[in-house]
Amino acid sequence: MTSASATFALPYEHVAASQTGQVLGATGATGDYLHRLVITVGTAATSTVSLLDGATSHALVKANTPIGVYSIEMNTFSKTGAWSVTTGVGAEVIAMGNFT
Repeated sequence: MTSASATFALPYEHVAASQTGQVLGATGATGDYLHRLVITVGTAATSTVSLLDGATSHALVKANTPIGVYSIEMNTFSKTGAWSVTTGVGAEVIAMGNFT
């Protein structure tokens, strides 16, 4: 298992609601470091959030997740391509890490 450490003051990227496959960073690449995702759910019924590592999708927040703010520690590197995030109408994300 690979461990990752990061300095404080990491760059971040905002992913607005209703985005499909927004790449983190200008182009994103294999090896990009993802430290944390902060997900804000404003409308429970449409709160879906998925994280993709290249073509591999991971559901992080499902529909009907209660309204609130969720911090998900990732501390990992992408293995198959750029990190990208898909959000439903009821959620937005701040992604922190080192992205290309």
